[in-house]
Amino acid sequence: MISLRQLRYLDALARTGHFGRAAALVHVSQPALSMQIKELEGQLGTPLIERRRHEIRLTPLGMEVHRRAHEILAAARDLVDFARHGARTLAGPLSLGIIPSIAPYLLPGALPLLRERYPDLRLRLRETQTRTLVEELSAGELDVILLSLPLHEPDIETLHLFDDRFFFVTKAAVPALDPDSRVSQSAIDPSKLLLLEEGHCLRDQALQFCSAARNAATNPGVPDLGASSLSTIMQLIANGFGATLLPEMALPAEIAANRDVVALRFCDPEPRREIGLAWRRTSARKDDFIHLGKVFVDSRANSPH
Repeated sequence: MISLRQLRYLDALARTGHFGRAAALVHVSQPALSMQIKELEGQLGTPLIERRRHEIRLTPLGMEVHRRAHEILAAARDLVDFARHGARTLAGPLSLGIIPSIAPYLLPGALPLLRERYPDLRLRLRETQTRTLVEELSAGELDVILLSLPLHEPDIETLHLFDDRFFFVTKAAVPALDPDSRVSQSAIDPSKLLLLEEGHCLRDQALQFCSAARNAATNPGVPDLGASSLSTIMQLIANGFGATLLPEMALPAEIAANRDVVALRFCDPEPRREIGLAWRRTSARKDDFIHLGKVFVDSRANSPH
């Protein structure tokens, strides 16, 4: 009978493409991992791995076995979660992933509230881009992720929490701009629009809302500064290097830190992003995630914006 250990080793091998790196990932020796893979192939009666000099590849059948193994491993992890946490709400360890354009603005208010309501929770945070978070969620390395929706993954369930409007932020002008004035999307000059580097969903959302900027996104005239944080972009704007679209949740912190900028609302319909949670459909902790979402919604409602 095949074992979960063998399936974990196959998963590590598929993810790394190398016996040595796979062995290090699961904390065993390379010969031990290789022996378990050979035993798995013998039990299934078919080769799963194409062994090459410097790398390995899964055979076509091996890829399908790995896909099914991935589902079995996720279900096994969720079974353990159910047994450990089924009787208590948000107690014990929980791994939360969060994107960089949310973490520094929502967590300062949410974490104290989370600790107050659920003191037995042991939270582990992972902040990185959406693509990596989704991969780690699917692999079982994360329990739940907080990100911008929608997310089109058949094996992942999502929960909408709240909408986050976008504001147009530019350097304060002399004479001062009327803070109650509205900006039309068509009026944005794409050559002055500063965006986060590739891979950030906030960049894609900004381009989606500003069609002129989207059409010019590959134009050399559009600044390409490789910024990985909104704080860096705000420093550039304060020094007259351009403008950007800033999420509403970021306004209090970023405007307070950069007095030489002004934030203006857009004309209706105002652009916005959806903020929500996502988890594996097989997870037994859906009730935990719903309670976690309520903490984020309540902290958002109590924050200045």
